[in-house]
Amino acid sequence: MPAARDSLLDAAYMALARLPWPAVRMVDVAAAAGVSRQTLYNEFGSKDGLARALVRREAAGFLAGIDRALAPPPADPYERLTAAAEWTASAAQGNALVKALLTGCWSDRLPPPPRTLAPAAAPMPPYDPPYDPLFDPPLAPAAAPAPVPPFAPPPAPATASPSPRTPPPSLRAVPPQRRADGPVLSPGGLLAAVRDRAVAAVSAPGAAGAVPADVCELVFRLALSCVAAPPDEGGIAELVRGALHHRRTA
Repeated sequence: MPAARDSLLDAAYMALARLPWPAVRMVDVAAAAGVSRQTLYNEFGSKDGLARALVRREAAGFLAGIDRALAPPPADPYERLTAAAEWTASAAQGNALVKALLTGCWSDRLPPPPRTLAPAAAPMPPYDPPYDPLFDPPLAPAAAPAPVPPFAPPPAPATASPSPRTPPPSLRAVPPQRRADGPVLSPGGLLAAVRDRAVAAVSAPGAAGAVPADVCELVFRLALSCVAAPPDEGGIAELVRGALHHRRTA
């Protein structure tokens, strides 16, 4: 029920604007959305499920705003980066959930911090020094290659495998909309997602010059500093333009 889901999330967001999350009642959210409490539980499973879905929706809305700010016009990629930085600061200022997602600071008024999913860093391979014939023991002789077995046709499958579209038995009883309410990006993961979107937007074919990834990341780190310590009106645009001008002329 997409319409009911959106209405419930809107009602939960409005309730959170008036009350701390521990004081928000499921029955009041359902009544404000014009649906039964059973519909609310069918859709989200629990109050924690409602909170996870609400946080994920606000994160998706923030990223959609980033995409809009990075879309031309204007043609100048640096002005589009400036617009995206301004959106980052204004979205965090007007939405406590977005601010918490960007900074990792969750107050008592908000739902509990969700499980986060950060980009996994590649493990560093162990150091393997080169062979030194003066100090290392002699190398063992190479083993003879194993004989190649004669060709044998693969056996025919005994039974047909289940369809890959069939979910595991443990998930079949869970509605798909609740299975989608998984972890959200950590602040570092969200910053990386914004940076990658910016690189793709301002370095696309037809864009007026390519902007390095480190410059895109610098812009959004400046925006995050303005989330923590807001400048005067219009200050973020001046700050970003000054930093970009310095990078372009350095």
